[in-house]
Amino acid sequence: MTADGQQERLATDHGSRAPASRSLPDRSFDELRRRHQRRIAATDLIVLLFAVVFSELVWLGTQADTIAARFNVGYTKFGVLLTLAWWFGLRLGRTRSRTALGSSREYQRIFHVTVTMFGVLAIAAVLLKLDLSRGYLAIAFPLGLVGLLFTRRAWQKYRERQFRLGRYVRHVMVIGQVESAREIAGWFSRNPVSGQRVTGVWLPDQEINHDWLRVDDNFIPVLGTARSLKSALDIVEADVVIVSDTEHLGHHGLRDLTWELEEAGVEMLLSPNLLAVTGSRIHMREVGGLPFVHVQEPRYAEAGNWPKLVFDRVGAALVLLLASPVFLVTAIGVKLSSPGPVFYRQERIGRDGEPFPMIKFRSMRLNADAELTRLLDEQGTSDSPLFKVENDPRITRIGHVIRRYSIDELPQLLNVLKGEMSLVGPRPQREAEVALYEDSHWRRLRVRPGMTGLWQVSGRSNLTWDEAIQLDMYYVENWSLMGDLQILTRTVRAVLAKEGAV
Repeated sequence: MTADGQQERLATDHGSRAPASRSLPDRSFDELRRRHQRRIAATDLIVLLFAVVFSELVWLGTQADTIAARFNVGYTKFGVLLTLAWWFGLRLGRTRSRTALGSSREYQRIFHVTVTMFGVLAIAAVLLKLDLSRGYLAIAFPLGLVGLLFTRRAWQKYRERQFRLGRYVRHVMVIGQVESAREIAGWFSRNPVSGQRVTGVWLPDQEINHDWLRVDDNFIPVLGTARSLKSALDIVEADVVIVSDTEHLGHHGLRDLTWELEEAGVEMLLSPNLLAVTGSRIHMREVGGLPFVHVQEPRYAEAGNWPKLVFDRVGAALVLLLASPVFLVTAIGVKLSSPGPVFYRQERIGRDGEPFPMIKFRSMRLNADAELTRLLDEQGTSDSPLFKVENDPRITRIGHVIRRYSIDELPQLLNVLKGEMSLVGPRPQREAEVALYEDSHWRRLRVRPGMTGLWQVSGRSNLTWDEAIQLDMYYVENWSLMGDLQILTRTVRAVLAKEGAV
């Protein structure tokens, strides 16, 4: 909604409008959500039916035996019952609930339901003495699980495309302080795939008619107790209320608010003001009968454990093997294009501040480092912890090509094999850059530096230093192996699209 349109709505007295005026939009939104869930349920049923039928045809053929003569149950009838039980189990496991869709819980619940179904079936087969084919089950369950995960991911991509187009986006009203609302609105604005957009702020402790909060290019109305809560909900067309500050409401005020929102048909969420903490580190915990938000400690220590070490070295070895032809062609090209060695070694700062020689294909002319200080001074960035030269004249012709596709970084796989680097992590920097760190920035050195990282897949060289360091800090504090896999996948897409390449 534009600022002019919001001004017109604010100029109208909505206080006398009945709460029922919001029921139609709410029902419409809920109906869209239920329709989407029904489509997912239908897709699940098709996937499971295909997995069961395919396993029967492949392993048993068309002349399948009866698995329980006394029950008169053959494989076809059993397959139908298995499909329905599995499908219904996905519903009981709440894999299609609104709170699970699009989150890691969705995939975890699908895996849990599938494993549980397999376990229950194995126990039932023993107790009932069913003559079940192990090969049949060994095909059906993995195939069904993979099919479910694949189609759910496809539906998630569909939702994200709709959100980017502005469809099915829920309107959010923030109750709390203006600065908290600004952070939440900015977060949703930078993450359009969340499907949420802040359309208003209500201040329960200030008697103001309206003001304006600008976030990016959006003007968000700020309302106070000069208007009732119901009027404010109607003005901003809220589907969700996020309470970012409970201090002024208190326990009784928060309880009363839940009743008011229930009558208006609006969902309520409490923000713990932990935007930089991943959801897997946040849990509800009861202490002395009172609910508290428990935040787990940062996970940087886990990034040094054996699963990541194995993942890094096995992955680096495989990529080296597959990319060996690219290595050979690049080495010949670098050697023939300009005088100097094929490889370029530069001292970088690694984990816990330890220096190491980082290896790259040479993409610049000889003695390029001696020109860096002059070039940084000329563009006025010598005091920034990100030594980047715009339109760098030192880069050779083949250097432009191998940098565009990040081929110059491939020799760092040798650093990964030596344990000096990781496949994923904050990019290693020069000693002079590290010397410009602020106190909190040193935390990015708690893990091994990486060939790629969250910074690179979120804009690469297009980001400012402040934006880049925040991404690196988020990675260090919230590390997970699944996150590394996602970053590697996004890296391939970013490199092929040449996003932010230099």
